[in-house]
Amino acid sequence: MAKILIVDDELSIIDSLKALLSREGHDISTSSDGGGALRKLREDVFDLLITDIRLPEVDGISLLRQARELQSHLAVIVITAYAKVDNAVEAMKNGAFDYVTKPFKFDELLLTVHRALTYEQTLAENEVLKSSLDTHFHFNCLVGDSEAMRRVYTLIEKVSRTNSTVLVTGSSGTGKELVAKALHTASPRFENPFVTVNCTAMPEALLESELFGHRKGAFTGATRNKKGLFEMADGGTIFLDEIGSVPLNMQMKLLRVLQEKEIRQVGSTDDITIDVRVIAATNENLEEKIAKREFRDDLYYRLSVIPIQVPALVERREDIPQLAHYFLHEFNETNGRRVEISQATVELLRKYEWPGNVRELENTIKRIATLCENSRIEPADIPEDILRHINEESVENLSSASSGQPPLDLKRYMRNVELSYLKAMVDECGGDKELASEKLGIGLATLYRKFNQNQKGQSEVPNESEKTSGG
Repeated sequence: MAKILIVDDELSIIDSLKALLSREGHDISTSSDGGGALRKLREDVFDLLITDIRLPEVDGISLLRQARELQSHLAVIVITAYAKVDNAVEAMKNGAFDYVTKPFKFDELLLTVHRALTYEQTLAENEVLKSSLDTHFHFNCLVGDSEAMRRVYTLIEKVSRTNSTVLVTGSSGTGKELVAKALHTASPRFENPFVTVNCTAMPEALLESELFGHRKGAFTGATRNKKGLFEMADGGTIFLDEIGSVPLNMQMKLLRVLQEKEIRQVGSTDDITIDVRVIAATNENLEEKIAKREFRDDLYYRLSVIPIQVPALVERREDIPQLAHYFLHEFNETNGRRVEISQATVELLRKYEWPGNVRELENTIKRIATLCENSRIEPADIPEDILRHINEESVENLSSASSGQPPLDLKRYMRNVELSYLKAMVDECGGDKELASEKLGIGLATLYRKFNQNQKGQSEVPNESEKTSGG
């Protein structure tokens, strides 16, 4: 099913096309003039525009140009009763997929509609594929080219060739496990197992058995011999996530494994020699836990031979656009969708503090994409709980909260956000609106229109006449 906008000043044509295309399962909107069509295009996203060339208020060619500026992936079919070559050529030059002449045959029109929708969908899918190919992965799993992350990559490159234990630190959601995987992938052990242990998820009573294994009859329920995770990781890497949660008695046993390169299964008196590279991670301050006698200092020094600090997302804001596009691509691949994200939305996401780091950004992008009713994520789609926390100093006139007044309604709030962003981009381009429009990925006419719309509505909510006048 596609969303199709039909524009013609002959009501009989509109009625016929609406009935025909509705029977095919398409969602149809109509307008009898170009101005009304433009208002619908500003308010909603369509897959196909079918328009007559001769229209009142705004002619078909002007409508075509502005429609393609508003929605770059919109397929357009032009209808004309005047089968002139110059009309067809002009329409095609301005982005029309094809044209048909009145009177037209319904089966031919349906075929043209199908071809137009298929063609534009292919273009959109190719763009998504290109953006995914443009994503630069480091060590096959890390995304981001900020200076902060480049320092991490340099450390990974140097450390991966050794067998030294590594302590990866950083707040929750920064990607500590991905750093551990990168260390393993870049090491000579990459063809051997990479075993992950979430130390907080295991009950204390079972932790030793899970890590080192047990012999049959070692305890109630031990009905067979079982290998532990250390033994399963032999020749490869074991990643001990949230190492700070390991109880003190188990810390002593882990220290012995690091020193002796041996494990002893529960219920056994024999030692098993292992060859395992240990990488640990924590979001806690282990030095503070040592001071409180909650973590052994000798184990800490054994683990932190090479420390790697993963930066918080707020310390690598320049990576947010690349990460956002990557997570959106993942969502599209998983769900068979083709949702895009506007540059204005990405810039707003860069201004948020992201206390949950990369994990919060990933969840937010997928949450927005799931709830987004259109094919393009705009600033108004950002959850209000995030918008409310965007730094006011970074976005002009977002709300009147500082004056003690109630916050703006969402429509006015987003209008002010968009205007602030447009102004910032024009300032960044030295006042060159044409250059700014190129960076924004919109037409110059669209930029001027957005300035006019936003400035007009900055002080008050537009009344009904303003809404219907396209201003």
